Formats: sequence, structure tokens, C-alpha cells
Amino acid sequence: MLRLGMLDFDTSHVVAFAQRLHHVGVKPDQFVDGAKIVIACPGESKLSPERIPGFRKEIAAIGIPLTDDPKSMIGKVDGMLIEAVDGSVHLERARPFLEAGIPCYIDKPFACSLKDALAIVELADKKKLPLMSCSSLRYAPELAEFVTKAERGKTLGALTYGPASLHPRNPGLFHYGIHAVEILYTLMGAGCSRVTAIYDKDVDLVTGHWKDGRVASVRGIRAGQSAYGATVFSEKGVQSLTIGTGLIYRELLKKIVCMFQTGKSPIDIRETLEIVAFIESANQSAANHGAGVSIRM
Repeated sequence: MLRLGMLDFDTSHVVAFAQRLHHVGVKPDQFVDGAKIVIACPGESKLSPERIPGFRKEIAAIGIPLTDDPKSMIGKVDGMLIEAVDGSVHLERARPFLEAGIPCYIDKPFACSLKDALAIVELADKKKLPLMSCSSLRYAPELAEFVTKAERGKTLGALTYGPASLHPRNPGLFHYGIHAVEILYTLMGAGCSRVTAIYDKDVDLVTGHWKDGRVASVRGIRAGQSAYGATVFSEKGVQSLTIGTGLIYRELLKKIVCMFQTGKSPIDIRETLEIVAFIESANQSAANHGAGVSIRM
């Protein structure tokens, strides 16, 4: 049984993950085997500190030991769940564990700048550690099934969409819009070379131009009804895809546990870096009246 540590309690993911790994508070079809959280640190937050006390009580009620010193978890765990909802602190949070040789899952957004993202990857590379970060929407069963359908042919383009609330500490699509971006990359794969973006108070619209000539867009929604989904343009048809959230945490946790068990991430870290670069470039484009911005890795 893998021993996991968990850091920062400013997101509901800490309770959702703990329930599934510890088989409490959710239905049996949500259970995930192979790992338990043996120690956790509530940490601190500049983005949503008001959430920490309530989640601290819930984690304690599950029976997970708590510590107020993150570094005290080193030596007691086989892997870390870095859960801060604030992507701008992920380098700081992950550094001591990576330097100690402990592999990490870093919750979305991986980082809020390509500079920080590259620094995290460099730390993991020095210790030859697996590293993983993604939105849980990447593993929604509807999406996972769709991308395996060979009969639809190559994906030529897509329009993905999802809610995109904003917070200055996770600028632009780094906050909630990260989910729709992750859906886009699950469908399109890496290889985007340039983006153009339009921002208005109720919407973000970002278009990516892939090196092989494909074009795809993300719509971040802040007004009216919202949902997760995509319209996908393939060689043999056009298909609308509605994506549910009922099983996303279970499916993500299966991948995380497998990563810790095998030492191999299911996602190429270069794609994760490109997602950060995509959003960073989109923010630059939106700030410059939609001018095209090249992605440089």
C-alpha cells in the first residue's frame, strides 16, 4: 500500500481524494485502491484561506493524521499530493519534496508561468522522478472513450468549452478555465505554435494554431448556463461531446496511483508544459487586443 502525503487544504479536492482513497463518504463505485493518505498538512492560502478550517475538520474526521509542518512529512511518504488551488505557489510547495526524492502529483494549474513550470520539471529531472499534473476532466469517461475511437479518424479541430471564473492569483484561463484547456489538449495533443485570444467580462475565446495546420478553440464561460463539452471536427464527421463530472475524481486518482506505483506519468510532461505556455500566451494576446502570440518552450 502506497503512503501518500497531502499538502494545502484550500480546495475541495482534498476531501474528494481522501474519501475515495480511504473508502469513506462515497459510494463503493467511487473507491480507489492502492494508496492511503498517511499524513496531511492544511498549509496556508492567499487565494481561499476561508476554506481551510472546514476541510481540516473533514480530513481529521476521516482519521488522517495532521501536521502543521510540511517538511515533517518527508521520510513518511512514498508520494505527495500538492493540492494548493493557487498555481503560483506550486514551485515553492513542491520544491522540498522533489529535492528529497519524493514524486509529486501537482493539482491544476501546474504553474501560472512557464518559468515556474520549467523549474518544477528541472527539479524532478535532477532526481529522475515521475511528475504529473492535470485537470480531472482529462479522464472523464466520455472523453477517454471518445479519443480511443479509431473509426472517427484524425481530429482536425475542436471547440471546447467550460466555466471560466477568474482570480488574479491564477490569471486568465489558469483558474477555472484550465479544465476546458485540458479537454482541448486531450483531443488535439501537443503541437500548438501560436494563439490568439479575446477577453470580455463574460467570456474568453482562445484559438490555437497547431504546427501541422490544425486549428482549435477554447471558450471560457462566465455568463449564462455553463457545462463541459466539445464539438470535435474529425476526418469522418463532426460530433458534439457532453462531458460529465460524476466519475472524474475516481478516474484521475487511478492514474495518480498508477504513476506512483510504476514511476511513469501517463501524460508526457512536455504536453503539460505546453498547456502552461498556451495559457500564458493567451493572456498576453488578450492583453494586446487579440494579437497573435507564438508559443515558445
